[in-house]
Amino acid sequence: MKELQHLLEKYLNEQLIHLIISNPRSRASARKITFRPIMIKGRLSFQASEYRENKVFHKNYGKEEGAAGILEYMAGYRQLEIASQLGQATALVSKKGKVNVKEKLCAPCLKEVDLSHNRKKRYILDPAEPVGFLVDLGVQARDGKIIHAKYDKFRQINRFLEFIEDILPQLPKGREVVILDFGCGKSYLTFAMYHYLQVLKGYPVRIIGLDLKEDVIASCSRLAENYGYHGLTFQVGDIAGFEGVEQVDMVVTLHACDTATDYALDKAVRWGAKVILSVPCCQHELNQQIENKLLAPLLGYGLIKERMAALVTDALRAQILESKGYRVQVLEFIDMEHTPKNILIRAVRTGKPKDSKPYREVMEFLHVKPTLAELLEEKETDC
Repeated sequence: MKELQHLLEKYLNEQLIHLIISNPRSRASARKITFRPIMIKGRLSFQASEYRENKVFHKNYGKEEGAAGILEYMAGYRQLEIASQLGQATALVSKKGKVNVKEKLCAPCLKEVDLSHNRKKRYILDPAEPVGFLVDLGVQARDGKIIHAKYDKFRQINRFLEFIEDILPQLPKGREVVILDFGCGKSYLTFAMYHYLQVLKGYPVRIIGLDLKEDVIASCSRLAENYGYHGLTFQVGDIAGFEGVEQVDMVVTLHACDTATDYALDKAVRWGAKVILSVPCCQHELNQQIENKLLAPLLGYGLIKERMAALVTDALRAQILESKGYRVQVLEFIDMEHTPKNILIRAVRTGKPKDSKPYREVMEFLHVKPTLAELLEEKETDC
């Protein structure tokens, strides 16, 4: 594999951002291995991370050992990807060992590499500082240390707050901000949102958490009272029937199952909410509807059909919201390694609706009609 050796000689240095080995030839192998540069006792080294099921195993290499280790790994893998300050490269290895390399040299468009051995991720909530609700919800110990089993949850909370931070300019100033959180569950993110907006940023907010589970709502209400979070309340109820407010500035719906997401989005549009943050979950509706002769060979694979239907569902939701005057982004909520529910729909009201004809043609092509389209059509009929 001389081509791979030449590639590693060029990119395996302090300018490397990451190197990813993937597409194993055997199911028994790790699903991927990543390499990144680190400094250990003043010497350039490379840390390898093997991803096996839900565990990660680390090993450190010197520069020469690192190149040898990568070549050894590649005997059992089909693909290698490199991101560096020098550029990007991909290598594909065939069954017969033939290597196909593609390189793209680039301007200094990539970030500077942090070579510290124990890089600290910058979080909105400081992991060294105990926060009452994180302690009571079992994410932090009383000394502020993150509980190991809850670290993914801590990352998820901070990732969510990053999305909140991005939309701060869209929130009204000079009055109370009203936020609805549908399907709040144990309310990790609801408490985090209130803490961030009210305590850290000083926004006057009123947040209402809504869920069907009475015991969960009772527990969250007690916690909010204990912390003196007077602007945070919880109610038992479903998404479709909630009529507790007349004006809402932001609607949050995280992991509302299947069409419950559509009812929440419908409510948000009817209220004229300035901001919508939605992480859909358990998409089943379009999987039962989708039908197309041209795509029939592909849709014959159940898993492919299921995933395609889920992606089409969220894409159509985004298009429908754009037709109602929202600027929409579909973003990764959290890495797929930590949760499969990783798509976040972020919509900001602009009042400039887009033409609905293109997505309606897609619906006709696939023989589908999502609940959100039907609900908003009913609204137009009522008007």
